[in-house]
Amino acid sequence: MHAPWSTPDRETLLSAARTFSYTEVLPTANTHDRTGEAIPSALMTRLAELGYFGITVPAEYGGLGLGVFEYAMISEELSRAWMSVASIIARAQGLGTRFDDPRRRRALTERSARGEWIGAAAFSEPESGSDLGSVQTVARRVGDRYIINGRKRWCGNAYEGDFILVLCRIEDNSEAPGPIRTFVLEKPRNSFPAGISGEPIDKIGYNGIISWDLTLTDVPVAADALVEPFGFSGAEGKGFKAVENGLNVARVQTAARAVGLARGALEDTVNYLQSRVQFGTPLADFQALRFTVADMAAKITQARSFYQYVANLMDNGVPCEREAAMTKLLATEMAVEVTGQAMQLFGGNGYTREYAVERYWRDARLTTIFEGTSQIQQKIISDRILPRPKR
Repeated sequence: MHAPWSTPDRETLLSAARTFSYTEVLPTANTHDRTGEAIPSALMTRLAELGYFGITVPAEYGGLGLGVFEYAMISEELSRAWMSVASIIARAQGLGTRFDDPRRRRALTERSARGEWIGAAAFSEPESGSDLGSVQTVARRVGDRYIINGRKRWCGNAYEGDFILVLCRIEDNSEAPGPIRTFVLEKPRNSFPAGISGEPIDKIGYNGIISWDLTLTDVPVAADALVEPFGFSGAEGKGFKAVENGLNVARVQTAARAVGLARGALEDTVNYLQSRVQFGTPLADFQALRFTVADMAAKITQARSFYQYVANLMDNGVPCEREAAMTKLLATEMAVEVTGQAMQLFGGNGYTREYAVERYWRDARLTTIFEGTSQIQQKIISDRILPRPKR
């Protein structure tokens, strides 16, 4: 880490995260990524012990009390080994705790920091992905509770988690569309509450986090289960606006995850080129391959510098929706390119499951899609550079 970002505390935090990633996360990824099972409970316990479920939770609630910068920095280190582990920590960080009742909020925030309140975000739907404003899942008020009906897709950790955060439209019997709000459906781990059924989505990557296609049929939820969705820094606002603001932080974290994946691919490639001998000499001696490695390293360093800059803006309260979209766009597209180049440099061995480089490639491909596709990031950026006239 370089100035002005380097501090003794950050260097210590970085060193601990890197050691954990190499010695505990990477071996687990290499043995569990292809099993189709969720992240092992032993590794989840270690994440909790290190405080990674509460990086952005204030210290007064038992969290580390750090900012988006440290959150992204640790996420890069974890993703270098297994992106799913960097993703599961985002299911805490005060997620699903922003109740109006201060005692309830405090109790759940403390549980979140300890890794005892880890949830799932049920935002997307079969016909509503990038356009969250078009959600069709409805919540209808009946007495002192709401009844929720609809379908949700891409709900990672829904079965394993302590709660499901459901984005829905309030049905108010008027002709105008009702407001979009978020409910917390609390549940025991490794189960679905009454009225929810689902099927796992058969993905090509992002293993360790099981993604679900859910159907909600007359699911009751207390009226006071309404929350503002995100608990981490930058998630101010009400209703749908809070979702948008929370996604800005998520996009910076995704940029960091993408950098971690690309870095993992690069490091493995360097080791491979140094050990693989062809035509009587290590592949690392061939200039064409050396130049490719140089380009890969330069692009990774550039992407890291950008996400660190944007994370610092967020921590200083600077509005930076455009910059968050930019760093997410550039870092994720970079990760796809660099992991693809890494597979090429591995030759035929890169197209096998014998090396981790194929995992980085599979997972990198997802980063350009989730938390808003690259095309959505381009729209956000262009709309702020070339605003459309109101009509």
